[in-house]
Amino acid sequence: MSRKVVLFLPPYTGGLIGPPLSLLSLASPLREAGFEPRIIDGALQPDYLDRLEKEIQDCLCFGISLLTGPMIPKAIGVARHVKRLRPDLPVIFGGWHPSLLPAQTLREDYVDAVVLHQGELTLLETAQRLAAGSSLDFVAGCWFKRNGRIVQGPDRPSSALSKLPTPAYDLVDFDAYEAKSGERSLPYATSVGCPYDCSYCTDAVFYNRRFNAYDARRVADEMAELTQRFRLQKIALVDSNFLVNTRRAADIARGLIASGARVEWTFQASTDLLCRMNDADVEALAESGVTHIGFGTESASEPLLLKMNKQHQHVTDMYEAARKCRNAGIRVTYNLIFGYPGETEADRAETFRVMSDINDRFTNVSFSPNIFTPYPGIPVWPELRKLGMKEPQSLADWGEIDLKGNVLPWMRGETYRLVQRGVAFLMLKTEVTRAVRREHQSPARRLLLEWIGKPLSWRVKNYCFRFPVELGLACVRRWLIIRRSLLTGRGLSFRLGQS
Repeated sequence: MSRKVVLFLPPYTGGLIGPPLSLLSLASPLREAGFEPRIIDGALQPDYLDRLEKEIQDCLCFGISLLTGPMIPKAIGVARHVKRLRPDLPVIFGGWHPSLLPAQTLREDYVDAVVLHQGELTLLETAQRLAAGSSLDFVAGCWFKRNGRIVQGPDRPSSALSKLPTPAYDLVDFDAYEAKSGERSLPYATSVGCPYDCSYCTDAVFYNRRFNAYDARRVADEMAELTQRFRLQKIALVDSNFLVNTRRAADIARGLIASGARVEWTFQASTDLLCRMNDADVEALAESGVTHIGFGTESASEPLLLKMNKQHQHVTDMYEAARKCRNAGIRVTYNLIFGYPGETEADRAETFRVMSDINDRFTNVSFSPNIFTPYPGIPVWPELRKLGMKEPQSLADWGEIDLKGNVLPWMRGETYRLVQRGVAFLMLKTEVTRAVRREHQSPARRLLLEWIGKPLSWRVKNYCFRFPVELGLACVRRWLIIRRSLLTGRGLSFRLGQS
């Protein structure tokens, strides 16, 4: 019986952020148990189908990890292709989306099993059963089909991260990733889970609000070792909320400083947690290599934040986090959500006003605006159904969700167009403000930019976006970098900003 397990990550939109951490985490316990994991990253290898056809000829099973959205159509196409070539080969789906909707995923004829939630030990046990020719009955964390019927395995308790093997970083061809992305970078997780229960977020559903983390010394030592071993330039932490334990975060920073490691690193967090850190701790983050932090601010309307179940988030924290990071030399991105159910025009106007003011005060702040996306399993779904939102009924339907500019039943027509224009004006104002403050430019150019910026500022602060003549100027369209990654802060194209 073959011991080869092929693991595939479908290609995704946006820039390449590095090797697939989820597959590296799955590969490590498999390899320790004597299996031969093969990782195929569709985002790196455009010819992934050719390699898949070769690898599956003699493999034990084929696994796909995926998120909700654009990954799904590619995953479906690959799974069907694999089934045509090897109808007998077990195809296993895992990752966030299948874990949230295992039964719906298993209804597809090209899926044989689903590995739920934390999948390292579940996939290992599944592979061991398949290698032994045994059934998958009672494999904790695994649902599967028998004679077309879904068999639900028992839940598997989460394991402490420290008890799991280190991801198989040595399987990565960092030269290949550097050749495609232009940098040697690595996604890295120091923790999973977040104690907050925001109504739009799947994290609480996935991890049950439990913060599961490595200790600070291990993180600092491992980041330093990985940097030296693989000559890394950047490490992007994929933690849901890195600053849950602020003392741990400060200890990681000081551990990296003591190690002498020289690497840029970035993370995501909530502004209230950063505000609990004193200025010296934030400066230690910067000294250790932190160059960018993504914050889930979402809205500047306090009533709407309460509707989102974000009692921990306050507008004053947004200003204070920007100040602390500016003083430390750290760039930040504030994520914004428009179209949340129950949002009023007054809520949107207040968000635009506050963000415009933050932009005026803090040059280190960028924005990443989004239309609300109804992810599977989020707590707000009962309200969404009442408002006319139809929940996708198949895996393929979930693949059609537009993560960039979703059109909602309660936000159409002129309302939607005004939000589009408002976002475009906010982002244009942000770029003009930044350009005004740049050094080494002529007084005439600075004066011109200031002249352009005044009407933009007035529009954003007063929520006046009709007759958008400024957006029609070809000379300024190149400034419309609408969205920035919360992981890296790099600009992303975004349909929402088009008008």
